[in-house]
Amino acid sequence: MQLGDAIGFSAAFLTTASFIPQAWLTFKTRDVSGISLGMYSAFTLGVALWLVYGLSLGAWPVVVANTITLALALSILVMKLRYGRPSSS
Repeated sequence: MQLGDAIGFSAAFLTTASFIPQAWLTFKTRDVSGISLGMYSAFTLGVALWLVYGLSLGAWPVVVANTITLALALSILVMKLRYGRPSSS
């Protein structure tokens, strides 16, 4: 493995792994009150575009990291849409 790929995979691992605690806490508590819908929508779209970019270049560190991050970000975004609405009581 070339040094550039090793650095890319290391960066991809660290940035992707940083989402796991937030995703886990959100799955566990279903508390999305502190999550901004606008920010997470823009972030998720940005990650999807990074994935497309990585695919177009064949840059596997970018593809792998953004595939995993997109799955986590989408799941949090879906929970924000589902559980973030005020109750109608």
